[in-house]
Amino acid sequence: MLADTDVALRSIGGLGMPFLFLAVAILADVIGTTALKASNGFTVWLPSLVVVAGYGVSFYFLSLALRSIPVGVAYAIWSGVGIVLISVLGWALFRQRLDAAALVGVGLIIAGVIVIQLFSTTVRG
Repeated sequence: MLADTDVALRSIGGLGMPFLFLAVAILADVIGTTALKASNGFTVWLPSLVVVAGYGVSFYFLSLALRSIPVGVAYAIWSGVGIVLISVLGWALFRQRLDAAALVGVGLIIAGVIVIQLFSTTVRG
């Protein structure tokens, strides 16, 4: 039974279910973090509920991804992609701007995630 589960986890979409779980964790984290800004220090109740739900979903799906993806790789992707998405949402929703150094840093984060995905054999184990 466990072997069947492992095969199913690795067989979907080429990347497998662990990366789907990681993608859900990232999206939930981004939603929670965006709501954190809108919660105004947890003084606005609806965004505050979204924060708690978003982080709860994020950590649950991150824990599922960690069954197959090494923690360092999963966390690097989770935090890196999250940083990029939050930076874009901060610009789009809250009119926050990044200077040149911040943009270079975000670009390096994107490059790091790409390098992990394309060249690391750690997650293909």
